[in-house]
Amino acid sequence: MSKKAYVFPGQGAQFIGMGKDLYDQGGKMKERFEQANEVLGFDITSIMFSGTDEELKETKVTQPAIYLHSTILAEALGDAFQADMVAGHSLGEISALCAAGVVSFEDGLKIVAVRAQAMQKACEAEPSTMAAILGLDDKVVEDICKSIDGVVVAANYNCPGQLVISGSVAAIDEACEKLTEAGARRAMKLAVGGAFHSPLMESAREELAAVIEATEFKTGTCPVYQNVSAQAETDPQTIKANLITQLTSPVRWTQTMQSMIADGAEEVIEVGPGKVLQGLFKKIDRQFPTSSATV
Repeated sequence: MSKKAYVFPGQGAQFIGMGKDLYDQGGKMKERFEQANEVLGFDITSIMFSGTDEELKETKVTQPAIYLHSTILAEALGDAFQADMVAGHSLGEISALCAAGVVSFEDGLKIVAVRAQAMQKACEAEPSTMAAILGLDDKVVEDICKSIDGVVVAANYNCPGQLVISGSVAAIDEACEKLTEAGARRAMKLAVGGAFHSPLMESAREELAAVIEATEFKTGTCPVYQNVSAQAETDPQTIKANLITQLTSPVRWTQTMQSMIADGAEEVIEVGPGKVLQGLFKKIDRQFPTSSATV
């Protein structure tokens, strides 16, 4: 039997109309969306299904929207959800934990809501941003970031030759200049609210820690490959600690994909909006079998 890896996308995969096909099927799926409106205290479904791009782009909306799309789809798969391993990119890690039974749907949603609000607050506290660096070795990017005064760190190891850096606006500008001089194919600032996965998220990490510590984490149905370690984790306490650390640490997605493949993954199924993660697996091996989950 080939091992199946189910992966869950993060912020940036959202689109207007996401999840409406699931909602329209009624039953448990419709109930989940309506439950989410109650838990969140605002009508997220109307923004997801027919809002504006601006509304959907707000961190406090985007994160729960992607979580809902991914976890409701995973639940709708029923017995067809046969995961030997799961992982999620940044926010997607919480979707993965829910799908693997580590946290309940409602608890996962509450964690996402607190995470999104706390991150939005941290973004507003200090002007900060992120930039995608293409075509340079990870080590070169890391060394140049270390040489700059101010906060700028490697934040998302997305695939070989694609690393996102995160930090204060001034430090990111300086880094982009130096990285271009060092031969980067592109050094492009991203349209994000702030410096995710950097030390500038410390205030958000503290808020997130409180809600995670108070939430019950169970042993899941399969190992979860976490962003912080890029390794298979099964111990609930370790998973909790890693999820808290994730906000101020890099997303080691390149390393996560390599670990899953090394541990026998032969097929990847992306659960949620978009196909970003399938594309990243193809950057490691163009022949690697990938697909999107559908019901």
